[in-house]
Amino acid sequence: QVHLEESGGGLVQAGGSLRLSCLVSGGITNNYNIGWFRQAPGKEREFVAGMSWDSAVTTVSDSLKDRFTISKDNAKNIVLLQMNSLKPTDTALYYCAADALGPVIPSRMASQYNTWGQGTQVTVSS
Repeated sequence: QVHLEESGGGLVQAGGSLRLSCLVSGGITNNYNIGWFRQAPGKEREFVAGMSWDSAVTTVSDSLKDRFTISKDNAKNIVLLQMNSLKPTDTALYYCAADALGPVIPSRMASQYNTWGQGTQVTVSS
């Protein structure tokens, strides 16, 4: 059973940076994809970035790719989301999720992912 645990959220001023971590444990294999999503109050869950577990494929939302990057620390089984030049509109609860039947390119649809972490709050002040 794959388990996900996010950390690294917090309060940051506009223009600052944060790095979120998603600790992955359990029986994950290379057919999995890991995605980062976010959800602001009153809004739908939004795709942020995703990658294959073998790190061969990464993808970032077109609107965020100039500021956000996704990577993996193989030694620690942690998927990282580096967020730079943060804006107040980036304020949201950020989740990581696992897709056990991952397509070659990680899906941008939340419904494709079957395991979710509890989320970590990111608040960007103006």
